[in-house]
Amino acid sequence: MFFSRFLKLALILGLLSAIGPFAIDMYLPALPDIGHSLGGDVGAVQMSLTAFFLSLGVGQLLYGPVSDMVGRKPPLYFGLGLFTLASVGCALSTDIQTLVALRFLQGLGAAAGMAIPRAVVRDLHTGNDAARLMSLLMLVFSVSPILAPLAGSGVIALTGWRGVFWVVALASVAGLALVYATLQETRSEAERVESSLGSALRGYGVLLRDWHYLGLVGIGATAMAGFFVYLAGSPFVLINHYGLTPTQYSLAFSFNAVAFIGASQFTGLLGRRFGLVRLVKAAATASGATMAVLLAYYLLGGDELPVLIALYFIASGFMGLVIPTASVLALEKHGAIAGTASALMGTLQMLLGAAAMGLVSLFANGKPLPMVIGMACGALLGVLLTWVTLAGDTATHLAAEANG
Repeated sequence: MFFSRFLKLALILGLLSAIGPFAIDMYLPALPDIGHSLGGDVGAVQMSLTAFFLSLGVGQLLYGPVSDMVGRKPPLYFGLGLFTLASVGCALSTDIQTLVALRFLQGLGAAAGMAIPRAVVRDLHTGNDAARLMSLLMLVFSVSPILAPLAGSGVIALTGWRGVFWVVALASVAGLALVYATLQETRSEAERVESSLGSALRGYGVLLRDWHYLGLVGIGATAMAGFFVYLAGSPFVLINHYGLTPTQYSLAFSFNAVAFIGASQFTGLLGRRFGLVRLVKAAATASGATMAVLLAYYLLGGDELPVLIALYFIASGFMGLVIPTASVLALEKHGAIAGTASALMGTLQMLLGAAAMGLVSLFANGKPLPMVIGMACGALLGVLLTWVTLAGDTATHLAAEANG
């Protein structure tokens, strides 16, 4: 019975978390078509992606504290409603500037589905149970990079790029119905009494002075930044440079998501066996080493697509162990302000990802090397943060787990 409820909750939270990424991943195969249709160059089209990430990050700063003050469900209603309206506007856009502005609003709506489910996990569980629930949530969440590009290719083939936005609008309406009918409120009225705007600001102050929390957030953020660089650059590299069709690109993109999903399901088991801290250290180091090999290959003149896909497949698997586990560790000591802590974590991760995309785009030339450099820098910075942040934590955390 417990596992059934556990799985049901993971499915609901994962679907809510996936609505925003679904709007990104379905959209990727359409980037060249959007540029042609609306008269925008590559930089302008990529700006519509960057705008979404920026608002997706900043919006979480609002939803987290609000969810601590009024409960988890009302902000979800508002966010999903805004996302739905903005998606309809995107579908009706007639110029690239309007699309960029509406994508910003769409990201603000999607931010609710990013910040609040992590807070719900922390409301209900800590330690290995939280890691197991987070990994199940990531399983559902990570279906998006597998199915969304393929679905996007099919929708684009049938209806053009505008159909993508009609589809995500319908998905958001379904999310609203799911929240109303099946999600229980996990923030009690007694817990909300002590939450206010002032307490939220104080909470952010506490978190921004907690270097351990910031280090753990940074570990996940650097891993995600490397992925965001791949997200922005891969349509142009794989389609224009390597000559893949949009459908072939969708399959190649989905392949890496399989590794992330598969590996993330072992976080609970490996966390119990080795401890969460050891797991993050080992997985982040392995991911960084794999990306270093990929970077060396391209610096030495290599240029084979199977090598890129194979090595990034391996690195993605290790990232599937790092990101959910680091998130659990970051939130573990901040249960009283879980919404605020989750929001700041999401914001910092999204803003770092957007900054990485913007920086790499300055050097993008349609070839793999600038993209690979950005991806590898993210992974290697993550290794450095891991060993600085978690130095000496292993014994302490193992003792806490033994006593708890």
